[in-house]
Amino acid sequence: MNAVQTYRYLAPSALRDAGLDLQTSGGPTANPRFFSGFLTTPAAAAAGLLAVAEVARSRYHRPVSPASLDPVVTGSRARLRFESFSGCCGVYARMDVGPAGFDGAVVGHGTTNVDVNPPLREALARVGGIEPLHLAVGPDDLTVSTMDGAVVERKVPLPGRWLRGFAEVHVLTAGFEPRAEIPAAEAATFLRRLPGASDRSVLWAVPAGRTLRLTSRPAPGAVCLAGAGRLAALRGLLRHAHTLRVYGPAARAGSPALPSTWELDTGSLRLSVTLSPEPYRGFSGEGAALLALAGDEVIDDAELIGALLSWDPTIDVAALADAAGLPDDRVRAALAQLGTAGRVGYDVAEAAYFHRVMPYDAGRAERDNPRLIGARTLVERGAVRTDGDHATVRSGDEDYRLRRLPDGTFTCSCRWWAKHRGQRGPCRHALAVSMVGAPAEVTA
Repeated sequence: MNAVQTYRYLAPSALRDAGLDLQTSGGPTANPRFFSGFLTTPAAAAAGLLAVAEVARSRYHRPVSPASLDPVVTGSRARLRFESFSGCCGVYARMDVGPAGFDGAVVGHGTTNVDVNPPLREALARVGGIEPLHLAVGPDDLTVSTMDGAVVERKVPLPGRWLRGFAEVHVLTAGFEPRAEIPAAEAATFLRRLPGASDRSVLWAVPAGRTLRLTSRPAPGAVCLAGAGRLAALRGLLRHAHTLRVYGPAARAGSPALPSTWELDTGSLRLSVTLSPEPYRGFSGEGAALLALAGDEVIDDAELIGALLSWDPTIDVAALADAAGLPDDRVRAALAQLGTAGRVGYDVAEAAYFHRVMPYDAGRAERDNPRLIGARTLVERGAVRTDGDHATVRSGDEDYRLRRLPDGTFTCSCRWWAKHRGQRGPCRHALAVSMVGAPAEVTA
């Protein structure tokens, strides 16, 4: 179901003589101002912002007319982060602008949407040269008495899938490791040789010297590349980049399709594109965050950790653990819970969480998840019986039997498990078993 959010801008974003003026909406205050200063690499920054905006208006699976969804921006001291999902929710893009990328100060913090309209996209496409580009995120000044006369208002269908996508991506990428790094010249050659947008095959990239070699089968050290045409957003930044880094979970012979992150680094900013395991799969349905949503004992920890979060560029887990008086593993579990409400994200390049607050109802990801709703209903009905490593869940007229495997996952006799074999998170019966305190933890 879509939620209609009303976005209020004081004026359209525009590229003016004085610099790039990005209008924002929402956040802790109306039309917050995060940053005012010069971008040190204007052409690269323009290309990166265009890439994030392009992903937001694209549907890579069953393409239709472009969407009109605005990226979100987070200001946090020495970082500016621009994020978006594709219309099909299978591609997540983010541009991270670090201290070397701007000459100015992040004068505020928070998360909001940013207006990247067609005239601005056309202007950004013409940016070139090496002269610094001035960036003002938010209005120069704002008084409530003038808002009604100057506001630009748009109603944009904002899918609930975006919130679930943010929740899933941060859980998935927290398990990624660096798999390859190649120079930009080799990266350009590699990307040019990829299949086109119409190709839906699942390929695997294997490090081979200074480049990557494609294969049709998984192997140790390989990175999954599903729907290679979905990497098109990276091409505009290639001429500014120094390296291409690739991240993903561990693969082995016989591995199923896996998610992956592809990141271009210019030295002053990073543009990353995270791909779902298969072109037709949106992150919103992956189920990686279900256990964090289902947990009860972690909720209190999450409330405590949430109160201690600050807008640092990265979250220091050890420092949070000391401040909260909790062990590191409980802090990480609390961060996973907070991520389901959009309050934290994960940066694979820095192997660290970061703080943001998405403009969504905090409980929406839980309420809109059918498996989680079904699991809670089963628990309320007393449908779960456990016996050591086995459990039985009564649903309707059927008894579903679950068995704990040596790796901690559960098999289930339901059709969901038979179809996905645990690759898209636990079924509702396994979630229900975890909620009543099974003797072993259910893992996705």
